[in-house]
Amino acid sequence: MNDEAAVDVDENPFSTRFVRPGAIDYLFPGNENLELLVMRWREAGLRGEIVGPHGSGKSTLLTALQARLTAEGWRTFRCDLHDGQRSLPSGWLQGRCGEPRAVIAIDGYEQLSRWQRSRVLAGCQRRGCGLVVTAHATVGLPTLWTTRVDPARAEALFRRLTATAPAFVTVHDLHVSLLCHPTDLRSVWFELYDLYEQRRRARSAER
Repeated sequence: MNDEAAVDVDENPFSTRFVRPGAIDYLFPGNENLELLVMRWREAGLRGEIVGPHGSGKSTLLTALQARLTAEGWRTFRCDLHDGQRSLPSGWLQGRCGEPRAVIAIDGYEQLSRWQRSRVLAGCQRRGCGLVVTAHATVGLPTLWTTRVDPARAEALFRRLTATAPAFVTVHDLHVSLLCHPTDLRSVWFELYDLYEQRRRARSAER
């Protein structure tokens, strides 16, 4: 976890600012890492998709990949799409694709219509800029990574988040929540946030 996201003992360790993409790490299994992800992206012609269920870490991984590409001298431009957003903001792509060593990063790419996706691909190819997107299922680009919620890695993140916080929630609580949300770590953090607040209020009332 980034230093700026160190948890104050008076704050809920599952607050948005501690678990949002960029504040919390994406933990790879085994020997996988960002360097290998970038290598796959290069080998795929500077194109690629990160796919996985809602809340499984796609946005977190995209943020980490952006930082890695920036460190290598690329200029990344990101657009986060939300439910029902079928097109990019007017002029957004054209104003960025012409930049040298540009990489277009689109979170929620499946929101775009087929015609909009074809425009993005054509624009990136014509101007020679890179493209990396996230989606819940494949959108026809080379798959760089498929995100999954792994209980062991979720526990490692939990321990980082709660390292300096009062023990209002436990690892057992984490695994109970994972049983309810086995593919959605974001919902697990939301649930633990509420549980943390409930127990903190109950502890205060006892004093």
